[in-house]
Amino acid sequence: MKQTLLLIITIISLFTTSCKNKNRFKIDEQTHATEFKIQRFDIDFLKMDTTNIETSIENLYKKYPVFMPVMASEVFGIQSAKNDSVKRMILGFLNDTTFSKVNKNVLEKYKDISLIEKSIASSFSYIKHYFPQIHIPQVYFFVSGFNRSIIITKDFIGIGADMYLGSDYPFYKDVTFEYMTYNMRPESIPTDVISALLFSNFPSDIKADRLLDNMLYRGKIMYILSVIMPEEQSHDIMGYSKFQWEWSRKYEKEIWETIINQNDLYTTDLMQIKKYLNDAPFTSTVSQDSPGRLGTWVGWQIIQSYMDNNKEITLEQLVKNNDYQGILNNSGYNP
Repeated sequence: MKQTLLLIITIISLFTTSCKNKNRFKIDEQTHATEFKIQRFDIDFLKMDTTNIETSIENLYKKYPVFMPVMASEVFGIQSAKNDSVKRMILGFLNDTTFSKVNKNVLEKYKDISLIEKSIASSFSYIKHYFPQIHIPQVYFFVSGFNRSIIITKDFIGIGADMYLGSDYPFYKDVTFEYMTYNMRPESIPTDVISALLFSNFPSDIKADRLLDNMLYRGKIMYILSVIMPEEQSHDIMGYSKFQWEWSRKYEKEIWETIINQNDLYTTDLMQIKKYLNDAPFTSTVSQDSPGRLGTWVGWQIIQSYMDNNKEITLEQLVKNNDYQGILNNSGYNP
């Protein structure tokens, strides 16, 4: 009886320790709550009074003095607020038959964005706690004419809402590849915003431009995303469907062996590296049944193993560590 009781206590203790280790970066979000609202530039832009377009445009520049000039430049290629082309381009866009339908769909789809705001606010709380040096930007919704999903500067992040109308949105089949439409949905917005912020603030620190270094640099960002977005599913953070994630898990050993056996881990061949990292319907170096970007996925698994086996390492130390060979050696990664 005593032995049975001792065994139960030991199991509970191990389980509790495991949970603590898994959640060692968890913060009390109520204590670290961040006030956050997305700026609805898209609404003001799409509801402009086109019968008095010059005044309407002037008002937009006054209300959004930082965002409007960048948006006009990035989306319409307009460099001056006083240029007559501003009026022509905006009127043409708002009156375009196709885009007027799309823009209407944006306003309908995003009547309520509270869940998106809540997710981003939660991540900002983590960022402020672990990376206080990062400036928390303003975030704007805009419409891009299927031109841009994200605009990022040191001051703000813009979300091209028309690029997130749903994987099955009919217009997408004419403007992009089918394999890219999975992430063109509202659920992808928080991850894309926080990912853009992290990549912007932690630019590539690669010493040797090898596949290994590129994999683990991206793997670090993915790991940090998983920490500061604890409510998100791993496959959503990666931008994979559940099937793609499960396929990668099932064949993880074979994927790793393929990278090693093809002598790709230390390759500096840019074209070969891109095959592992770039968006694609599959990772051609591995299998036509695989998802794309498997190099990033494996990089994340190595970083996960490294952090699990080196629990004294902080997120700040991880970010600053660009000894990718050392990380691999100390990761204990063995799928």
